[in-house]
Amino acid sequence: MTTPTPRRIAVAINPSASFGRHRPVGPAVVDRLGAAGHDVVPLQRGSHAELLTACRAELAAGADALVVVGGDGMVSLGVGLVAETGTPLGIVPAGTGNDFARALGIPYDDPAAALDQLVGLLDGEPRVVDALRVAHGGGETWVAGGVSAGFDAFVNETANRIRRPRGRLRYDVALALELVRLRQVEYEVTVDGETRSVAGTLVSVGNARSVGGGITLLSDARIDDGRLDLLVVDRLTRTQFLRLFPRVSKGTHGDDPRVRLSRAERVRIDAPGVIAYGDGERIGPLPVDVGVVPGALRVFAPR
Repeated sequence: MTTPTPRRIAVAINPSASFGRHRPVGPAVVDRLGAAGHDVVPLQRGSHAELLTACRAELAAGADALVVVGGDGMVSLGVGLVAETGTPLGIVPAGTGNDFARALGIPYDDPAAALDQLVGLLDGEPRVVDALRVAHGGGETWVAGGVSAGFDAFVNETANRIRRPRGRLRYDVALALELVRLRQVEYEVTVDGETRSVAGTLVSVGNARSVGGGITLLSDARIDDGRLDLLVVDRLTRTQFLRLFPRVSKGTHGDDPRVRLSRAERVRIDAPGVIAYGDGERIGPLPVDVGVVPGALRVFAPR
């Protein structure tokens, strides 16, 4: 039996993962990796900016890997730090959505099982997958799974504005509010250099199948095929939306005539008054240019 090679591992912990429900997961990850013989540096700070600074410093000091504990927001933080650097990323899902973990085959609803899997993979060769580079007014942002610029982005924006209720219910309230207003957007979508006008309800582009905790917008997406998957949903009435949504959740909406699925290498999305979100995190106002970067990430995940 071979002895695993010790690694210096920075562990970035979101203390409010899943609204605090998974707060004990971070210390458990640190203890388990330390017990496996690794040199573990726990990083937990009071704000996202402070945590980002601490992670950058530890990676610059020579950490062999970065492990993030939390939801897709923590994955987004990790991807922004290690994309195209060669430093591998480990993920212990402890959020509400965990959609990138789903795409990778990491146990997304069982942090203990995900930690077991991670420990078993640390001595092997990391998996190589794609990432998205998003250019926008504020610069460039790395995104792991997908970019949204329609109904689901509106829900996120509303949820971030309201203060009550706390926890997951806040997103349910935001969803209900956005369903009542059901905004219709005049988009300009450019796919590999070809521009078209689209009157739509939802536009999403990415390389992971789901958003929002398993809503399968991009049912054929693959995280290692070097391509983007694009979803455009035409204008819908509230009744049409409510009838279509269950099919979208299950990923069986591809044959609906109001739904357009395609593949590309680069997509530009523009529309007035619309905020783009990537991996559930706010990117900024449209336009955004989304490009796939094949093999940008090395992750500890099953093949």
